[in-house]
Amino acid sequence: MQVSRKAMASWHNILVLLFLLAMPKSHGVEDKVKVSLYYEALCPYCSNFIVNQLGKALFQWNLISIVDLKMVPWGNTQFAPNNDWICQHGPDECVIDIVEACAIDLLPQPGLRFKLIECIEDLNLQGRHAEWKSCMNTLKIYPNPIMDCYQSRKGVDLELQFADETLKLNPPHRFVPWVLVNNHPLQEDYQNFLAYICKAYKGGSKIQACAQHVLDTNSFKEANSSGVCFRSENEQTIPLSYNFQLNT
Repeated sequence: MQVSRKAMASWHNILVLLFLLAMPKSHGVEDKVKVSLYYEALCPYCSNFIVNQLGKALFQWNLISIVDLKMVPWGNTQFAPNNDWICQHGPDECVIDIVEACAIDLLPQPGLRFKLIECIEDLNLQGRHAEWKSCMNTLKIYPNPIMDCYQSRKGVDLELQFADETLKLNPPHRFVPWVLVNNHPLQEDYQNFLAYICKAYKGGSKIQACAQHVLDTNSFKEANSSGVCFRSENEQTIPLSYNFQLNT
């Protein structure tokens, strides 16, 4: 029996379609879970969350492969009547918020910019935040672009963008760290972020951390004492003026 060319072409198309359907799906940008962290540099609870929870989950457990991470360093900073900034933990916090904003803008690799922020936040946990410049040397990051950024109007403008984004949160943030997963605010349950990420992920890849996320989330929570920096706790009155020379 002879098979027409039209029939052979149809069978060929069907086989190609079956082959494509059988191929394993990779997780592209559209599959990734959006995680947003609103924080401030010298809040000890933010530092602890970044160093002891978020960093471990993303990089030791490889959740970075399914997460699109956004970090927004503004937190509970307030504007003075003359539009200077009053940071919750003093002017040093304003400076480091700007430094981290510059790193977010200038470092193209998500892992590298997170590692720089993580290093600075780890110094804060040790009471050594004034040594933040050493993190660039430790990570072999060429410092000049970041230094130029934080000592210029560019760093200020980046922070003002983060301020605008933070002030537009709905519902408004009440404390930091303030974590969103796919735009859903976790509020007081932020330490359970791993479970929320795993629940939100709809991609086809098997993630080991998600296979046992209940136990692992509990272990993360044990590593971090419960706490936040509330907006209402801002007792600082020392502003950071736009017309400054930063030499911290």
